[in-house]
Amino acid sequence: MPGSPLNYSKNILLSRDHRTRVCFRVVFADGSSYQNCAGTPEATIIFKNRWAEWNALLFGHVGLMESYSAQSMDIEGSLPLALRAGLDMTLDKKPNPLVVLRNRWHEFRFSNKSHAQAKANARFHYGLGTEFYRAWLDLPAMMYTCAYWKEGTRDLEQAQRNKMEHVCRKIRLKPGETVIDIGCGWGGFMFHAWDNHGAPVTGINTTTEQVTALHEEIDRRGLQAQLAVREQDFREIQGQFDKCVSIGVLEHAGPDQLREVVRAHADCLKPGGLGVLHFIGHVGRSETEFYIRKHIFPGGWIPSLADAICAMEDCGLEVLDVENLRRHYALTLDCWAERFDRNWENIHQLNPEKFNEYFRRKWRTYLYACAEMFRSPHSRTHLFQITFSKGNIADNYPMSRAFLYAADEDSPGKTPHGDV
Repeated sequence: MPGSPLNYSKNILLSRDHRTRVCFRVVFADGSSYQNCAGTPEATIIFKNRWAEWNALLFGHVGLMESYSAQSMDIEGSLPLALRAGLDMTLDKKPNPLVVLRNRWHEFRFSNKSHAQAKANARFHYGLGTEFYRAWLDLPAMMYTCAYWKEGTRDLEQAQRNKMEHVCRKIRLKPGETVIDIGCGWGGFMFHAWDNHGAPVTGINTTTEQVTALHEEIDRRGLQAQLAVREQDFREIQGQFDKCVSIGVLEHAGPDQLREVVRAHADCLKPGGLGVLHFIGHVGRSETEFYIRKHIFPGGWIPSLADAICAMEDCGLEVLDVENLRRHYALTLDCWAERFDRNWENIHQLNPEKFNEYFRRKWRTYLYACAEMFRSPHSRTHLFQITFSKGNIADNYPMSRAFLYAADEDSPGKTPHGDV
């Protein structure tokens, strides 16, 4: 049939399969198949019914991923390589109007503009439980953001310590300086800043489950006088601090709240203070990936680097440095995905009804697809760290980046809390 999804799909594959080095095979619902090269395929995509084919045809890569999650399509062999082939072939060369429409409707329903909705969105993802995340994040810090894989790094735990120390160096953290950690998660950076630099930290977090777990850990360590956590939206911060750290928060601002959120970052910093804004950002303006917004991060939004910098300048923040850690995030996600797969049975046993096969497939797709996205030469989604000051910086900030890479003993403020 000339109008069947099978023929349309084959035409798309034939026109673009030369763009990937991944050997793949596609088996259609009627039993026919297509393979892009000779040899044993590294990944085989199996459509189990005609609806899965129509889903892919109508919604492109989003339809493919949703069919895999819903088990109307299977992938045998390597899921990461199947995803890499799709990225190589740029299956959605132009914005899909149906996906764009779904994305607009999602923003209307789940916008982070409302503080209550922003909290509900955060809890949907981060409120899945500490034991769930403990199964595949680094321990004990549980940093759920891009790590820093400098030369010689051996594992995820070291890479995350590298990241925390890299941020401390960028803000020239010294003993006794007050720090606000916006979106503090389970407090990994807070504990690092106190243990290694003697800096008291206040964390801001809107996810009840994380705040409860962090309160318990602070109490367990007896650090109530040095560390504090507030359950509130990051647009509600009170007080001013010497240093500001914002790691993985700007993605939750929303398209209409970018300046409001950046303004909150500026307002909580003392004049002349330093900060780091660490976020996933687009090169140029692009639609935020709908599959991730729909199934993983409701209300999530990826700003453009240019718009973020303009908002910072409008709010009186001077941009001192911009570092792109895109490739670092691919390696971080590789580790998360491998640990997620390795520990899946333990995760499943935490709550078999919640952590079922549908959940497993959604999260495997999210983790592996993001790893391949950050690895892909076609991606316009990167990871940025912007070092900034409130007002134009005086002469007390280094003129080069050399201080970031000095030996550990030369790091400014590198003093354990016991010596403060």
